[in-house]
Amino acid sequence: MEPIHILLFYKYVSLNDLEGFRATHLAFCQTLGLRGRILAAHEGINGSVSGTQAQVSAYQQELRRDARFRDIVFKEDRANSHPFKKMIVKVKKEIVNFGIPVDLSKTGEHISPQEFLDIYSKNKNVVILDARNEYEARVGKFRNAVTLPIKTFREFPEKVLEILGERKDQKIVMYCTGGIRCEKASAYLREKGFQDVSQLDGGILTFGKAFPDSVWDGVCFVFDKRMTSAINDTKKPITCCELCNTICDLYKNCANFNCDRYCVVCIVCEQAFGGCCSRKCFEERLHSPQSSRSYGAA
Repeated sequence: MEPIHILLFYKYVSLNDLEGFRATHLAFCQTLGLRGRILAAHEGINGSVSGTQAQVSAYQQELRRDARFRDIVFKEDRANSHPFKKMIVKVKKEIVNFGIPVDLSKTGEHISPQEFLDIYSKNKNVVILDARNEYEARVGKFRNAVTLPIKTFREFPEKVLEILGERKDQKIVMYCTGGIRCEKASAYLREKGFQDVSQLDGGILTFGKAFPDSVWDGVCFVFDKRMTSAINDTKKPITCCELCNTICDLYKNCANFNCDRYCVVCIVCEQAFGGCCSRKCFEERLHSPQSSRSYGAA
């Protein structure tokens, strides 16, 4: 079978007539036969689509014909099957939910993957800051990175000041999956008085293409049914099954709908506990059909 190509992209740009954009863009994607999820807001576009090489290439070419997206950057990955069930285009207030307005003209300096890698050997007095959620960092992160105990990006403003508020004179280098969260997070830090803030251009996915098996540990969490994507050529999990402690990185949602949290569960325990993250959730799911959900290996 022909491999499926996955595009991840975003662009902060002023958009009007969002409902018109949504309808037109959805029809265009469906005509190409793409699957995926795209968010549109007055501040721009954020999405991921999957299809054959010909389908995603046609999408890239057509989108770049629009002057607003001429310089949009695509990150590309591959999979054996579609990571999305269908094509969805939604209108939102923000393309990434930060919760407070920020001046994107103050976004931190973009540094290349090479410059980011050089930090590890040339500059020790740097804070490598993970702008993602805690459950993402659990299965993979850059070596020695500071991670925040947050469940959503809306919690970032409060937690980052709580943890790094006394280090405003120190150099901060941020990263996220593809770069979109760092645009807002770095601008926020600069607004709050941090003197030297930069971000990894293209995020984890771009770095992984250039320098696998270097300073990244684990896998990268992704927001589709794959749940994780390999960054290194040599796959070495940094997590263990929460039920039997076997080393693994199979990430999934707990099959108990009342729990639904992300959990690391090996294949053996997934089958034994019906896709649940604990015996308690398994028993609740077993005795309460309302709490059930379908499951499968992440």
